[in-house]
Amino acid sequence: GDLRSVLITSVLNLERLEVDLFRCAGRHHWVPATQRLFGGQIVGQALVAAARAVSRDEQVHSLHCYFVRTGDPKVPVLYEVERTRTGKSFSVRSVKAIQHGKPIFTCQASFQLSQASPVQHQFTMPAVPPPEELLTQEELIQKFLQNPNLAERYRKHLTKIQAEDVPIDIKPVNPPDIFSSEPQEPKQLFWVRARGYIGETDMKVHCCVAAYISDYAFLGTALLPHRQYRIKFMVSLDHSMWFHAPFRADHWMLYECESPWAGGCRSLVQGRLWRRDGVLAVTCAQEGVIRVEQTPNQSKL
Repeated sequence: GDLRSVLITSVLNLERLEVDLFRCAGRHHWVPATQRLFGGQIVGQALVAAARAVSRDEQVHSLHCYFVRTGDPKVPVLYEVERTRTGKSFSVRSVKAIQHGKPIFTCQASFQLSQASPVQHQFTMPAVPPPEELLTQEELIQKFLQNPNLAERYRKHLTKIQAEDVPIDIKPVNPPDIFSSEPQEPKQLFWVRARGYIGETDMKVHCCVAAYISDYAFLGTALLPHRQYRIKFMVSLDHSMWFHAPFRADHWMLYECESPWAGGCRSLVQGRLWRRDGVLAVTCAQEGVIRVEQTPNQSKL
């Protein structure tokens, strides 16, 4: 419990330059193979900036974001906060992320003072094996790499993934067969948590970490029915989150992802983060651009 999560000490650590102006102080901890800034990092950092412009008693209940330009991992990001509205129960903060003098991302986050209500309901959490019974993503990759028939280009790809320092623990419930290009249902289930210790703290901190986690492998859910194609281009367009109940981002949560629609080079993905005790903690939605080559993939064997 003494190893602090790098998501707190570095990735989501912002330096205040002015009253409502911040700069990412930590390094860009993990950069995807696309060499674009990870969308979850920008969402998480923007929520950190917005959270610093409200009182401790106000908790985030929703955020809505647009990715408008590619993030450059070689330079810092500036976050400019506008105090759009401060009300008795709800407050809205608008955030603009800037690089090279231009906005790369915009976000609106809404915060609420705690209010009790008898109107309550939720869906039922899917029945899945507990995380203790499943392999981590790293263990699954190691298992695939032990196959002597694995094609060299896929071996290189998996080895590259294995070397990435992603600050999230992930345990897929039904990992896809990487040796098959057969279409699968556009649904995924992962157990996820922040790597390292965060502990009991302001709930907004855990929400910022969950924002980072929520974007990882999310849009990939839409690719499962189309595994015969090679991806040419894939990027997030927008991202929304609704926070329902308190949770610990450094405790295992089940991430239930599904893609109800794809078309016109766009795909929609929806997700739910469940606490282990069956409480629905967070709901997410994202639309992204997906462009593929028209020729099917070669066999991986």
